[in-house]
Amino acid sequence: LANLYEFLDLKPTVVEPEYPKILPAKIGKGIMFNNVSFQYTDSARQALKNINLTIKPGETIDEKDIAARLSISRTPVREAVKKLSDEHLVEVVAQSATRAARIDRHEIEESYLIRRALEVESASQAAKRISQEHTEKLSDILHAHARALERRQFVEAIKADDEFHAYIAMISNLPRLWKTIEISKAQIDRCRHMMLPRAGQAEATLEQHREIIRALNSGDPERAGNAMRAHLDSAY
Repeated sequence: LANLYEFLDLKPTVVEPEYPKILPAKIGKGIMFNNVSFQYTDSARQALKNINLTIKPGETIDEKDIAARLSISRTPVREAVKKLSDEHLVEVVAQSATRAARIDRHEIEESYLIRRALEVESASQAAKRISQEHTEKLSDILHAHARALERRQFVEAIKADDEFHAYIAMISNLPRLWKTIEISKAQIDRCRHMMLPRAGQAEATLEQHREIIRALNSGDPERAGNAMRAHLDSAY
């Protein structure tokens, strides 16, 4: 949740994770926070506790109502809305209303192109730095992904998928890169959740991840970049 705490400018109550974690899921039905808690910097009091909140596309966002439902002040809600606006997940109309954004095909295409460029570079750089410990961690994530798919836990599978990509960014020693990727892929994430499950896609994704691991272990930046490009092109 490291990026999510930064997302609301709040201090985490948990130990900082060893590699970047994903933001709250952007789902087909809107934006969802699932059992998440936060606290203000330099305060022992939790500002947001066990949040469960879904906002549908086109639905008006009432900051006052959300704050009342969560029993908090409007400040963290306002900051969250601002961040979501930066990712084009909400639309703020001056003197009118704030609504959860509808899915836009052009923004999805733009998000894909940005993500592909950054992740190809991430994989290329990671190939120069990967160790046996890194390989074992990627394999563990891959196994968790496979188990989630076997149990038809598709939301968990997407989390494992993102964890795999985030860890490669960590290996590349470019910590800000994954944060940028997360922002750019927000629109894509909404589609990913809407399209679950896609026949044959799960097995293809797992095999593509295995090929990415093999390419990273080869130490060849070009091969690693090509493996990542092929994977993202197939998924898109």
